[in-house]
Amino acid sequence: MGQGLWRVARNQQLQHQGYNGQGYLTREHGRRIATNSVSNTSHRKQTQGGIDIYHLLKTRKSKEQEGFINLEMLPPELSFTILSYLNATDLCLASCVWQDLANDELLWQGLCKSTWGHCSIYNKNPPLGFSFRKLYMQLDEGSLTFNANPDEGVNYFMSKGILDDSPKEIAKFIFCTRTLNWKKLRIYLDERRDVLDDLVTLHNFRNQFLPNALREFFRHIHAPEERGEYLETLITKFSHRFCACNPDLMRELGLSPDAVYVLCYSLILLSIDLTSPHVKNKMSKREFIRNTRRAAQNISEDFVGHLYDNIYLIGHVAA
Repeated sequence: MGQGLWRVARNQQLQHQGYNGQGYLTREHGRRIATNSVSNTSHRKQTQGGIDIYHLLKTRKSKEQEGFINLEMLPPELSFTILSYLNATDLCLASCVWQDLANDELLWQGLCKSTWGHCSIYNKNPPLGFSFRKLYMQLDEGSLTFNANPDEGVNYFMSKGILDDSPKEIAKFIFCTRTLNWKKLRIYLDERRDVLDDLVTLHNFRNQFLPNALREFFRHIHAPEERGEYLETLITKFSHRFCACNPDLMRELGLSPDAVYVLCYSLILLSIDLTSPHVKNKMSKREFIRNTRRAAQNISEDFVGHLYDNIYLIGHVAA
């Protein structure tokens, strides 16, 4: 490609100079060289999929000379669409150049609601001097405080009027937020069982296969690392919620919350058995079916077999 570009440039130089190494060319000969050069360029376009490298380099050079596009010269809708792809840090930097555009309330409102999906303040009349940019900074500060001390973090949100002192509001905030440290969140929910109850009711497991529903549950409410009373509480609450979301399925399969509880525990143990590198002799499908049906006799063999296949193919339910 480099030799091809050099030949094109050299041919163009010869066209202007009319020199062939032995002397100056005639006008007719020079015209003939120019025609061959155009033909070679056209052939290169066809062989390279219609891309003219020389034209691309020339266009790129001209754009570099022009500099960045001034967003203020574009239609406002287009400018806001471009800035909406920035995170908070980049948007603050952009405000140094395009202050009016980057400080727009709609942009910061979108950042707040995309990171913290629910806050009590969203549904209230904003106080005097309210701005979503300031709210973003407060939400970020409160999240960092929560990740250091959950109780202080929640108190910070309440002191700023961001959250109401209500278990349901706190549960909605936790359910719609992904910036909270899951270890600190687990400690907080273990202490605030009233918030945990409301958080469980926010899940909708309708028409979901049991292992997939359990994965979704533990994605929001992380399971403890060790077995204990808290894990038993989580599985119990999940079992009742799953049955409440699927009453027809429970009647069809003949399952009760106690039977779902047994299945959930079996799925967690099977997940550990199949995914742990320390377990050399993995549980077979036949063994899982036999052990599970021994604890819950009304469950069909096919249904338990599908549970095993799901864990074997997809992986841990509480990873």
